[in-house]
Amino acid sequence: MDLSGLRRHTPRSLAGRREAAVLAPVIERGGDAHLLFTKRAAHLGEHPGQMSFPGGGREPIDRTLTDTALREADEEVGMRSDEVDVVGRIDDTRTSSKYAVRPFVGVAPDREYVPDESEVAEVAILPVDALTDPANYESERRVGHPEYGDHRVHFFHVGGYTVWGVTGGMVVQLLERTTDWRAPEEPDRVVGADAELPI
Repeated sequence: MDLSGLRRHTPRSLAGRREAAVLAPVIERGGDAHLLFTKRAAHLGEHPGQMSFPGGGREPIDRTLTDTALREADEEVGMRSDEVDVVGRIDDTRTSSKYAVRPFVGVAPDREYVPDESEVAEVAILPVDALTDPANYESERRVGHPEYGDHRVHFFHVGGYTVWGVTGGMVVQLLERTTDWRAPEEPDRVVGADAELPI
């Protein structure tokens, strides 16, 4: 995983919506790159049980969206801001919950991270080698969504977890900018907007 490309990337910014930020933590374990994800608590009102990067909405105490991402990582899994080297970011993205989310990428130490049970059910540290394995990836084009129209959804099935939705799209961006992996040009299937999800 070569993070130098992130420093050269000029990411797309979105404005005019509620602001949020996430941190995609890169952890070296056993000489290999991994990404840290959280599994959102089942009782949360938005995206319960889904895999995500640590993050959340901007608060008045946050001077910048970088501060938002680092604060949320600390609150959710105990990752201190002074131990994260933020190396860049990828394109802002919109969510179904009306947020414009800014994803930052940072290098973090390999240690135990403890989830805040009020927000996070589990912490999952997944190897990049597995995320880029074609056997663990699929996608589908969903057609006729009343708000988003036709759109592509990416799924990464690794270690008993499925990373998909907005976070899956972030992973695609991150992997395409830091590894040789590329998402196939065509999805595996085309389905209706209300089709059952493969998770």
